[in-house]
Amino acid sequence: MTDDGIKDDYLQIGAITRTHGIDGRVKVFPMTDDVKRFKKLKRTFLETKEGMIELECVSAGFFKQFVILKFKDFDSIESIAKYCGCGIFVARSDAVRLEKDEYFIADLIGITAEDEELSLSGTVTDVIATGANDVYDIALDDGRRLLLPAIKECILDVDIAQKKMKIHILDGLLDQ
Repeated sequence: MTDDGIKDDYLQIGAITRTHGIDGRVKVFPMTDDVKRFKKLKRTFLETKEGMIELECVSAGFFKQFVILKFKDFDSIESIAKYCGCGIFVARSDAVRLEKDEYFIADLIGITAEDEELSLSGTVTDVIATGANDVYDIALDDGRRLLLPAIKECILDVDIAQKKMKIHILDGLLDQ
């Protein structure tokens, strides 16, 4: 499966960091805004060197900033250890429902951002989570980098289907 296929069909929600205990549980670094989603997790996919494999999650708990998962048919350290470092994904059809003006980061990365005068454009390369609001890291076509706050004054419109974002650049954001 290509990276594009993974992006289209699956959304990453975490990564296995290490084993936890001796009964096949794993410690997972969550990559989702809502870690409570793991409590409802049943079907998940692991990205391995051989491709995506489907797993059934039988329990989820929390330890510090990590999620502790147990998968069906993995009952020892030896059976699960080889998957440390692997990403955990859900099928897009099983993803949490988004509210208005919410987007999956995977859908924002790579879209074209243009200001309202069409004088500047670039590509969203990253989404940085901050305490107050997300910040979109945009690589401008002229070689500069724009860190744009994801607030309604700056993000005028997002069209995921067309892979376009209309933006307003507040005074001072592009000053060197």
